[in-house]
Amino acid sequence: MSDTKRSRIELIDTWRGLAVFLMVIHHFFYDLCAFAGAPWWLFTNPVFDFLHYVFAGSFIFLAGVSSRFSRSNLKRGAICFGIAMVMTVVTTVMDMPIRFGVLHLLGVCMLFYGACGKALDSLIPHPFQPVIYAILGIISVFLLRIDVGEAAHFLFPFGWTYPGFSSSDWFPLFPWAFVFLAGAGVGYYIAERRFPGWFYEWRGVPALSWLGKRALIVYVIHQPVLYGVTMGLIAIRGLF
Repeated sequence: MSDTKRSRIELIDTWRGLAVFLMVIHHFFYDLCAFAGAPWWLFTNPVFDFLHYVFAGSFIFLAGVSSRFSRSNLKRGAICFGIAMVMTVVTTVMDMPIRFGVLHLLGVCMLFYGACGKALDSLIPHPFQPVIYAILGIISVFLLRIDVGEAAHFLFPFGWTYPGFSSSDWFPLFPWAFVFLAGAGVGYYIAERRFPGWFYEWRGVPALSWLGKRALIVYVIHQPVLYGVTMGLIAIRGLF
């Protein structure tokens, strides 16, 4: 999802590819449970419930890292948010609305960072950025406990919900925007080549690296493909 002005770092692409691969597998399990009658423990269980946030967090963190390499975070963010809004329209028609999913989150974060990234670098010294953003992320979780009443109808992108709220994919700005910003903080040192040499020289896992370089495309098309595969499996099962 990055538009790089430096040579790509295969380790990052591999890491991103692994996160995307696990996401696709997780969503495939959802389709099998929702449409093919597979037991729901296949999709939701303590292990996957934990890993879901690990690979989603990795995806968001690496998007922050990539912001240090982008020629234009504003352009990148506008494209990402535009695609997210198209997905909102499509999923609403399908009665499975995505109101503020991971692409909405990343689009807003990229736009914000494109507009304010230099100001943040001036205000917060680089060595403290990841720690400060992590602390702010923790604080934001506690802020979400505050009852904002009817305002929650407008604040759901930040993490407040209201009775009847639902979203097929939901990654609010609190606390996930701070994961993105923490990635940008670490990304400064990666872009300045402050990490050990092996970090830049490792050739990665080719298949995962290939997937990581096409993360946005995969994210957009994977659910329709998985749905088609699931329907195909159901049709095949009906023949026997």
